Amino acid sequence: MEKSNMRLQDWKNSGSYYSYKKYQIFYKEEGVGVPLILVHGFPTSSWDWNKIWNTLVKKYKVYAIDMLGYGFSSKPTDFRYTIASQVDLWETFLKEKAITSFHILAHDYGDTVVQEMLARYKENLEYEFKIESVCFLNGGMFPETNFPTLTQRMLLTPFGTILKHFMGRNTLAKNFKKIFGEYTQASEEEIDEFWETIDYNAGKNVIPKLIKYLTERDTYKIRWREAVQYSDVPKRLIDGGVDPISGKHMAEFYKEIAPNADVVILSTIGHYPQTEAPEEVLYHYEEFRKQL
Repeated sequence: MEKSNMRLQDWKNSGSYYSYKKYQIFYKEEGVGVPLILVHGFPTSSWDWNKIWNTLVKKYKVYAIDMLGYGFSSKPTDFRYTIASQVDLWETFLKEKAITSFHILAHDYGDTVVQEMLARYKENLEYEFKIESVCFLNGGMFPETNFPTLTQRMLLTPFGTILKHFMGRNTLAKNFKKIFGEYTQASEEEIDEFWETIDYNAGKNVIPKLIKYLTERDTYKIRWREAVQYSDVPKRLIDGGVDPISGKHMAEFYKEIAPNADVVILSTIGHYPQTEAPEEVLYHYEEFRKQL
């Protein structure tokens, strides 16, 4: 694997923007070959993929965006953030790039975005996109197995609009310490960079709105579960097993409900496998792609 020495500012400088409705959306594209889209998690951004980016772009044409409300993209306070709206955003981007067929690698919130994509693909025989494969990383795809942090639960309450003012880099550091593996903790510099993407463009103001997706997971529980179970798309789950939010317990549930479930559990890794164990994620992702 080629080590990524790219810093956050370099990541931003090497990206581009496109207009979606009246908003500016940050994205990166690089590489040659079959399209691969990377769908990031909450509350971070496309920067989450930086450690595996340089390797992936040698084999695929890779696209990553900061979804609306995240990273270096616009963070409007008057927008109704829904999972469907983020899929609409992705679909607009794919159309703009004339991409009709692609593979997906997703994490956390991104898993749920992809579940909605799969649901549309499954339900609409004339869906204009062909999803060639999906690889999920840790994410609360099934509410039955999802255990949000105390901070996340508080943000969902009416206190969320007050709590956001007290959120800072140290809050993030404490939460990440709990969800990363014991031996693969984020460095101080990584925490700084994660926080910078969250805080950019007054990002704290939209966090209570973004996190409403947790309630959507309950609303669309059956539809999104069936998108995993019954869509005819090759899938693999690579799961950091010690993640308290969506670790081994989620992977075991996935095995129970998904026909011919393809699951890899990284036993000492937490919620951010692509940051904590990039080489392992790349190895298991390549192994998956070779089977297709």
